[in-house]
Amino acid sequence: MNIITKAYHSSKRKASLPAMLFLFCGFLLSQCTTSSSGANGSAEGIRTLIVGGGSSHDFDRWYKQADAATLERDGLATVRYTDNTDSIAYYLPQTDVLYLTNNQPIADPQVRQAIMDFVEAGKGLVLGHAALWYNWSDWPEYNLNLVSGGSRGHDPYGSFDVTITNSNHPVTENVDQRFNLKDELYYYKVDPAGPGINVLATASAAGSDESFPSVFTINSDKGRIVGLALGHDAESHDLPAYQTLLRNAVKWAARK
Repeated sequence: MNIITKAYHSSKRKASLPAMLFLFCGFLLSQCTTSSSGANGSAEGIRTLIVGGGSSHDFDRWYKQADAATLERDGLATVRYTDNTDSIAYYLPQTDVLYLTNNQPIADPQVRQAIMDFVEAGKGLVLGHAALWYNWSDWPEYNLNLVSGGSRGHDPYGSFDVTITNSNHPVTENVDQRFNLKDELYYYKVDPAGPGINVLATASAAGSDESFPSVFTINSDKGRIVGLALGHDAESHDLPAYQTLLRNAVKWAARK
């Protein structure tokens, strides 16, 4: 557990003057050291924390840069990006929507609990691409309770169709009912022991009779959770349909 996380939990146990001063100074410093894209957002935008980092994806380019710009357009959101998973708990009190895109470990048990508490408090959670994988065998509660399943495989990178199956949901508003892109078609499968999902869009490869959930919401009793399986590279992040889905997802998760 790093010094930021220690200070966060110390301040929760006892509001000592040194701990409070540390948190205050850390907050001021974070305004200068987080993603530069955050400085361009509206002061009234949805406070969004993007968490990236891990393997097989260019998290800085497609999430820290591209998705942050998509969300901050027209003042929809103000974005902070981190690839230090130990810092998540520190930033959550200043966050409306947590956008997990990482496949690197979230190892600190207290950070894991802070994420669960965040959702239980009615906050928003968006799960992007790599975060929908079965990444962490030592944290089964993540896939069971937050993802309600997950993916253990995908088609080779290539072209496939996405079909909107629920055009009346706010997340799919203004999205073409069918579009094509190149990406990794995730084999997301629902865990019957989880809370279940509401499928908003499915993905299927040409010539295949099998389709998989590609955009969906989780049946959470408290917070709002959206899964967005698309997002490997520019073919997704630069696509207007993807950008609209992402903006809609963050807006819906924030209850805006």
